Amino acid sequence: MTIRKNFNFNEETAKHLEEKAKRDKKTQTQYLEELIEKDFREEKRKRKLIALEKLKGSLSGKIGDIDLKQIRIERAVHRAK
Repeated sequence: MTIRKNFNFNEETAKHLEEKAKRDKKTQTQYLEELIEKDFREEKRKRKLIALEKLKGSLSGKIGDIDLKQIRIERAVHRAK
């Protein structure tokens, strides 16, 4: 579905938009759509990276002061007895 929007640009910005769209052999609408979507995807990617960075330390295998690897070793030793 296409929705019609009207925008007001200053003269210089309007001229830049026209030149960039012509250079890329696109309509001004296509140019703006692609630019907005590219920016949106980049913003979404950055948010995901920030969320991943926040998780980075939490997946180390430690819960509080308990080391899961140490627990596994102790269980294995206990089973071997």
